[in-house]
Formats: sequence, structure tokens, C-alpha cells
Amino acid sequence: MSAGLRSCLAAVRCTAPGGTRLDLATFRSLRPRPRPGQQPAPDAARAPGSVARSDGPGSTQIAVDLTRPLGDLDRNVFGGFIEHVGRCIYGGVYDEGSPLSDASGFRTDVLALLRELRLGVLRWPGGNFASNYHWQDGVGPAAARPRRTDLAWNLEESNRFGTDEFLAYCAELGTDPFICLNMGTGSLAEALAWIEYCNGAGQTDWARQRRGNGHGEPYRVRYWALGNELYGKWQVGGMSADEYVATATKWARAIRRLDPAAKLVSCGNNGWSDWDQTVINGLAPLVDLHSVHIYTGVNEYWPNVLAPHMAERAIRAASAMISRVAYVKKISAPPRIAYDEWNVWYRTRDSMMDERYDVSDMLAVATYLNIFVRNCRWVAMANLAQLVNVIAPVLTTPDAAVTQPIYYPVLLHARGALDEAVDCHVTGPAVTGPAAEPRGRWLHRFADLGPFTVVDASATAAADRGKVAVTLVNRSEQDEPARLVLRGGTFGGPVQITVVTAERGREQRTLPGVQAATITEGTEEPGGPVLELTLPARSFALVEGPVSP
Repeated sequence: MSAGLRSCLAAVRCTAPGGTRLDLATFRSLRPRPRPGQQPAPDAARAPGSVARSDGPGSTQIAVDLTRPLGDLDRNVFGGFIEHVGRCIYGGVYDEGSPLSDASGFRTDVLALLRELRLGVLRWPGGNFASNYHWQDGVGPAAARPRRTDLAWNLEESNRFGTDEFLAYCAELGTDPFICLNMGTGSLAEALAWIEYCNGAGQTDWARQRRGNGHGEPYRVRYWALGNELYGKWQVGGMSADEYVATATKWARAIRRLDPAAKLVSCGNNGWSDWDQTVINGLAPLVDLHSVHIYTGVNEYWPNVLAPHMAERAIRAASAMISRVAYVKKISAPPRIAYDEWNVWYRTRDSMMDERYDVSDMLAVATYLNIFVRNCRWVAMANLAQLVNVIAPVLTTPDAAVTQPIYYPVLLHARGALDEAVDCHVTGPAVTGPAAEPRGRWLHRFADLGPFTVVDASATAAADRGKVAVTLVNRSEQDEPARLVLRGGTFGGPVQITVVTAERGREQRTLPGVQAATITEGTEEPGGPVLELTLPARSFALVEGPVSP
């Protein structure tokens, strides 16, 4: 275990007794067993959903073919998102006057936890908030900044956390900033001024204002979104797809003149909609990425852990649209996909969105990340929405920062991911998708995408093929024996295995409803190209090992 990860977990244990326990034991020793009379963990009490299991010819086999690269893995798939909603910014990442905050107002305990996620990119200020946000309200002396009505969430915005604070926060995290422009109530002139304030190197008024506000050098912000969810009736300034294409075309051409290095992101929908098709057809020659959003979640175990496979439908549909228009319009470098909002979200509907997650949600998040890795040829960015307090992996109180179960797949994926995704084929026990019509907030139909192996997997390898990392999601409600087989190489030594499961038999919680997790780390000696292991029920595992020819 890396020193960084060890220190992160130790800090969580000290400040959040209900958070995480680190148990350094061998992988084989991890067999979660409920104690006599023990109540099941929150996720175990879920209705099982209507699925049928087929065990097939035998146990699970994961074949990792090092000779079949799927594409370079962009670290931006491990991205995040913070928005001015609920306690995400104020009381979350930014908490002026707190004894846990630094001189900039940043919560240092939150910073420590987010640094461990190694975020490739961080999106801000929205989200819905972006469509009524005027950036000039949030620069200059904090005491002089105006309070404004936020039409997205019907709240007041103090503007004490603005552009310079956000970019300073990105610098603290070592992550690239990604700013969403206001195409709802904002103007093209306002957008150009914002870009020049951030990136201008000359003696223009906007560059001089930035220097006057304490940042002499350009920020060199690369990623700019052309609006957010403008297809929605809930969005301030929403419009039709044709109206959006006409407006975004003008904006994109002007931004390219001002900053040719800008990476522009068009506003997509779910990836398969008529809106997506119109936007891709109109903007593919002008943008670098096409945005797709997805949320899933339902209070039934199997529908909850399988619903992320809808992302695969969206990737197939959107990539087909992009490929078609690239061929027809002879686009040599067509846009790729930015999944710049994704998460499990279904319990809360108010503006606080203070969601409490369990291990089934963790397995869903882990499945999402596997999907993004497997599809890295098309998916160049993915932003977990959101990071702190609002449908988030990290929760805060005035005294502590607490991790939720969905924190750990992001942590281990980001820690283990290598240069290229490689082919990873799973055979073994499988389940069908639920046959009943979907219920709940997100009416996703995905049974046709099955059957789904109970173990979901993705794999990455170093460019020189000297190391391999495999992420395994056992969604089964029982332990699953598995055989991991390398093709095109053999294991060159002991394999490191880190496993996350629900913690059992521990009642203390820092926050109500926050389920704890157990992380167990150990090593195994593979037999040549084969590693035999048993995956605990409802678990996520990272397998890392050296490779020899």
C-alpha cells in the first residue's frame, strides 16, 4: 500500500470513526461473516430485484490479453465536479473561519481526501448553477462581491468562492480546471471576457484585472463547456437543439479566435437522444468533446448494481453518431465523449442532496469506472458528480470529513490505472436484467443489454507491458471463485490485491446512515500466467502485478 493511501486511511480513521477501517491481512483471509444475531448491513436489506442467475459451465474466468490494446487511458476519466448547490462549496470544499480550513478557506481534511483521488480534471461552477452565473460577480475583493439570487436552486449566492478561488483549489489538488460557460443568461462577450481573464497574456484590461487580483501569470485553462443541459425545461435559458447549435457555433468560432488552444465541450444529453444527434451533426467539426450525462439508482439491489451498463448503450450510440458525421464531413480529429456528470443518485430530491450511500452503490460506481476504462477509445473524460456533501463520496461536519463507500472505487481505480486499457473478457455465472418495467426516478431499461456476468472487470497495462492492473467488481451475493489468466505474458512475481467490502458488526457512526467499509490488502503467488482467487460477496478488488514476457 502506498504511503499516501495509508496516511489517507489513517486520517479518516482518526477523524471519522464511522468511516474506514484498514485491516492488513492476506487476501485469502477475507471472508466476511455476519456475527450471530448481527443485523444485516443496510445494502443487504434491499429487495433483491427480479433477476435470474445462470452458473454456466463453471466458475468465473477473467482473460486479460496484453496483446490487444483498447486505447490509451486518459487520466481525465478520473475527474470530479463541484457545483454551488447544497453544502458542496460552502461548508464543503470552502469553509471560511473553520479551524480545519487553511488561510484560503479550503478545508484541509477535504483537500487531503480529494488529493488521494488523483483527479485528472475538476468541473465547475455547474451544473444548473452555471446557466445563471455571472463570473464577474465572483472576482476582486471578497467583501465587495455582490450577493445574487441563484435561479437554479432558489438560493442566495455570496460569490465568495469565485474564479480565482476555484483555480487556486485546482492548483492545490494538482488537477486541470474545467469551466462551464453560462449559455443560459450569459452572453458571448461575457464568455470571451472570462476566457481572457483566465488565459490572457497581454496587456488587455481583463488580463490586467487578473494580475491586480493577485495572479500575474495566465491560468491556462484548457477545458470550456458550451453550456449545461440546455435541452432541459429545468435549465435557465433552455432552448431547442437547433437554437443551441446556432448559438454554440457562434461561440465556438469566436473562442477559437481568442484562444486556439481551448478544448471545447458541446452540450449533449443522454447519448442516444435526438438532441444528441442534432448537436453532434452541427458541432462535431468545432468541438473537442461531446458531453453526456447519466444518473442511475433504485432501492433494489440488482437493478441498482446493473443500471450503470446504460452507459455502454450511450457510448455505443454517441460514438456511432460521431463516427458517421466524421466520415460524412471528413473530420480528421472527431470529438470524443465527456461523461461530465455521472453517479448513483435516487434517495434525495431537495437542493441539499445529502445522499447516504451503501455498498451496492459502491459496486455501481465501480462498474461505471470499469465501463469508462473499457471504452477509453471514446471516453476521454468522466466527472463524478459531485465530490463533497452533495451526492458525494466525501461528507463533512464542523469537526471531520467522512468517506462514503463510493469513495473507494474511485480511489483504487485512480491509484492502479496504467497507460493503456487492454482487452479483458469475462466468462462465468451471469444474471439477466430485471424483466419488469423500471421504477423510481430514472426509468432506464437495460435488460436487453444482458446477460451480465456477476463479476465485471477492466484491465490496464503499462506501455512497456511490465505491469498490469485489473479491477474486479463481484456483484454476486455470495463469494465467487475466479481465475485470472494473462495472455501475451506471465506474472513476474507476487501480485498485490486490495479488496473493499462492507464493514460488519460496527455500530459507531460519525454521521447517521454512513456505512463503513473494510479495506483488506495482501499478496498472492500466481502460477505462471494464472492467478486463482476468491472474490468476497459484494466486493470491489484491485489486482496489481509485474509482468514478464
